Amino acid sequence: MSGFQKVIVAGALGKDPEIRYSASGTAVANLSVATSEKYKDVERTEWHRIVAFGKTAELAGKYLNKGSFAIFEGKLQTNKWQDKEGKDRYTTEIICQSVTFGPRAQPKEPPKDYLAEDKPEEKGGMVYDDIPFAPIDWRAS
Repeated sequence: MSGFQKVIVAGALGKDPEIRYSASGTAVANLSVATSEKYKDVERTEWHRIVAFGKTAELAGKYLNKGSFAIFEGKLQTNKWQDKEGKDRYTTEIICQSVTFGPRAQPKEPPKDYLAEDKPEEKGGMVYDDIPFAPIDWRAS
């Protein structure tokens, strides 16, 4: 019998994403996300380890930082390893398949396309002539 799993976590990052690259050049982001629930006067916070790969990892590194709110969708994966004393250790993490950024997600630095000041067409920026339509001045009608 086969199964299906899907995990959705909506929470805030506890620290900035840790971005690294594999030997093949694939981006890997490690994220620590907190979710909290309150029952009567007791609040309980659960921490989730999330790993994203490729473009998802790059976007997480660009738009998320400590305190950012986001929704992560993925699957659970448990990894086993041995510590220095030879004891088996386990870590369960969410392998992120998609992320939805919160309303205040902003890039950490302006996109390079918007930094072109002198001649934007030479630096990959957009100029007014590149827009396939002309803006309409509704007041002129």
